[in-house]
Amino acid sequence: MKAPELVNELYEKIGKERLTIKIVATENAEKLCRIQKLEFDEVVYEDRDEWSMWRERGDSVLHIELRKWADSALIAPLDANTMAKIANGICDNLVTSVIRAWDFSKPCYFAPAMNTHMWENPLTMQHRTVLKSQLKFKEICPIQKELICGDSGVGAMASVGTIVSLVAALVRDQQAVRSSAH
Repeated sequence: MKAPELVNELYEKIGKERLTIKIVATENAEKLCRIQKLEFDEVVYEDRDEWSMWRERGDSVLHIELRKWADSALIAPLDANTMAKIANGICDNLVTSVIRAWDFSKPCYFAPAMNTHMWENPLTMQHRTVLKSQLKFKEICPIQKELICGDSGVGAMASVGTIVSLVAALVRDQQAVRSSAH
């Protein structure tokens, strides 16, 4: 639901000339925010696009092409279902397939968002540990506030400002490394 705000603030803080964004939306994300109806200049990939480029052996496969293209990844919001899939190696949609094929030398951030009871579930703690310790992904912790279901507690996605600041720092660091290599 915050995708347009997140994209706009990233471009404001970093600049369109220094950043290219490609959005990959799960079927559930499409239901929640109708992302395909939003006005983005960016490419928005959906699950149904996964095999659009592939016709025969040797053709491009979208999740592999996205993995190769990206310098970094941000999964925001990351719901409990997708977190569990990633932690357990399930790749049954475009997002989880990109992450399953991820180049672990590249940074990947995740911003969990779920109900407090789901957030506090022992399985969620286990899944977070897998993402952070085994996969070396960086967590952008959820915050406490009134949640979409009306409950109040920890589980809301971090503020757009917090996410943008972290991504902007990452982009600056990556560009500094590129500059020093030349």
